[in-house]
Amino acid sequence: MPDQRNTLDTFLADLARLLSLQDANTRTVLLGVAALGLAAGVVGCFATLRRRALLGDAIAHAALPGICAAFFLVGSRSFAAFMLGALVFGALAAATVAAIRAWTRVKEDAAIAIVIGSYFGLGVVWSSLIQNRPEGAVAGLDGFIFGKAASMVASDARSILIVAVIVVGIVLLLYKELKALTFDREFAQTQGWPTVALDLLVMALICACTVAGLPAVGVVLVVALLIIPGAAARCWTDRLGTMLLLAGLIGLSAAVMGAALSATLPSPTGSASRGWPTGPLIVLCAAAAFMLSAIFAPGRGLISRLRAGRVEMRAP
Repeated sequence: MPDQRNTLDTFLADLARLLSLQDANTRTVLLGVAALGLAAGVVGCFATLRRRALLGDAIAHAALPGICAAFFLVGSRSFAAFMLGALVFGALAAATVAAIRAWTRVKEDAAIAIVIGSYFGLGVVWSSLIQNRPEGAVAGLDGFIFGKAASMVASDARSILIVAVIVVGIVLLLYKELKALTFDREFAQTQGWPTVALDLLVMALICACTVAGLPAVGVVLVVALLIIPGAAARCWTDRLGTMLLLAGLIGLSAAVMGAALSATLPSPTGSASRGWPTGPLIVLCAAAAFMLSAIFAPGRGLISRLRAGRVEMRAP
């Protein structure tokens, strides 16, 4: 009984400190993940609507060898260098998928699977080489695989915030053009808009959000933060503007809630240290938002479809 009371007191104290934003590290983490969730939710809408979710996964997995390559060149832990390396290799992965599709008879899903396995395997090999070097211990590459938001420093949060502001600003500035590209590419071409350049811009935005999300949720889970908020928002509306707003709010809320749970929940092992990883909790919060949307959304939700008699049983 006393142990349970101490655990409850600790939880309430941590919750009060979190809500009051007294701790500098807490403010840093919340700012970083909130900006990431907002930007990833907005950009993820275009990946969802244009069926580019798997390509985002390929870009995320290609970021690991990019980070390793940056460490080989710089020789120390540098967030800016790591992000630049991840961005270059993410773009290279997207180009590789396009080349495989253009020069072979392999379909897009198989090409993406090839790129994911090849680039991630290269990243794991390079990561092992770095860990075996004397200076490899300070690289912290494991944190980029599964994410380590709790160790985020102020410079990391500022970098994520800058990326988020730029990404959301570009979407707002080119909203009309991106909307036409997403739903009616031929109309965009007749208007004289550079559809190829816009398509590359969307991929660049996806790359930027993917790379920015690596310190928080890691290579493995960052694509979930890109896709799930947009998929959840799609259940509620048919209008792109509303979808972007909802997806941004869902991504932001999931990120903040996941970080809050990670900071306040007691360790599952009963130890004094926190044992709940931030990245997976963020993704689980986003997944919970999707499940609620899929069930309760008017018109598209499961309950509404059952009432309207529009749910069909499909054979596996």
